[in-house]
Amino acid sequence: MPPLPIIFRQLIAAIDRPAFERRAAQIRAEAYDKSFGAWDHLLALIFAQLSGATSLRELELNWNALRPHHAALGSGPLARSTLSDANQRRPASLFADTFTALAAALGRRLRRDGAHLLQVLDATPIPLGAHQPWARWNGRIRGLKLHVVYDPDSRQAGVLGITDATVNDAEVGRTIPLQAGRTYVFDKGYCHYGWWHAIAAAGAWFVTRPKTNMRLAVLRLRPLASREGEEGDGFTVLEDAEVRLASKGDSSLPIPLRRIRLRRHADGTTLEVLTNHADASAVEIATLYKRRWQIELLFRWLKQHLRIRRFLDHSPAAIRLQLYAALIAYALVHLAARRSRFAGSMLRFLRLIRQSLAEPHDLMQIDPPPRHRRRTRWPAQLAFDF
Repeated sequence: MPPLPIIFRQLIAAIDRPAFERRAAQIRAEAYDKSFGAWDHLLALIFAQLSGATSLRELELNWNALRPHHAALGSGPLARSTLSDANQRRPASLFADTFTALAAALGRRLRRDGAHLLQVLDATPIPLGAHQPWARWNGRIRGLKLHVVYDPDSRQAGVLGITDATVNDAEVGRTIPLQAGRTYVFDKGYCHYGWWHAIAAAGAWFVTRPKTNMRLAVLRLRPLASREGEEGDGFTVLEDAEVRLASKGDSSLPIPLRRIRLRRHADGTTLEVLTNHADASAVEIATLYKRRWQIELLFRWLKQHLRIRRFLDHSPAAIRLQLYAALIAYALVHLAARRSRFAGSMLRFLRLIRQSLAEPHDLMQIDPPPRHRRRTRWPAQLAFDF
């Protein structure tokens, strides 16, 4: 019986290497670093994410310790100077395309009948600090922004872009291809009337929050289930009204709007939600906006358990490559958990992978069975059975 491949090799099996190499040749990703190929570069940065390497030197030592497995991985030894040079010159679009392909595979699953085709848009800051003179300051942080579109039903995440922190969220959000029948959920940072009109013209819906300076005139109040409002999961709908823009810019948004006011049970605060969806109930609309917080949980998971706060290399190109490598590692871990039908949390699965990354173990059986307490033969016998 042939020996099992190491866990890391089983993880990267989800990457279509021929497609990756065709794309690398197409964009000439190896034009300046022929001695250190794009495949070697990809594996090194994914391994850095999963192994938790804190420096190029540590990554070099850990990777070269896998020398007996390099041939099976289709790679070779690593020199940190070579990796640093490649980080400066290799286009990040190659890694971005790899993540897009894995995210598409992650999203392939049957949906429930009648389920919303939901996409959540948001951006998370990547602080880089004052020691990076090239990073721009937006008044709150100096660094970058990672713009993501997320499907909470399939856990499929896509990257819209990695930009300077000064770039407006709506500018990047408008690049998303619009599809009829989808609902796009985003916060007030994506306020752009022309884009909202384009969403409605595409036969789609949006759910967002109005800015505090947005003036709205009530056209008609829609009836609620009772005078006290309609109860949802963790909130109460207080008002459901058809509205229009009351400012001078009302002609730039010639679509029907609804404003839903709700009170959160946790802290008693009142929120307003704005949508162009005329048929869904107020509770359904409020529930859709509540699901926007799932992308915040995604950002928190990435920042806590992968390396997107501290970087091995700090040039602009290197940071973008490492961000995409972190997202690729995220997709690989989730794909492996789905294939193995892992019943625990993603954090536990990631920890099991990290502690056995270089071991020849079956990835489908990575979770050890629980230990059963050994019973003593004689009930009266004293036993130290822990």
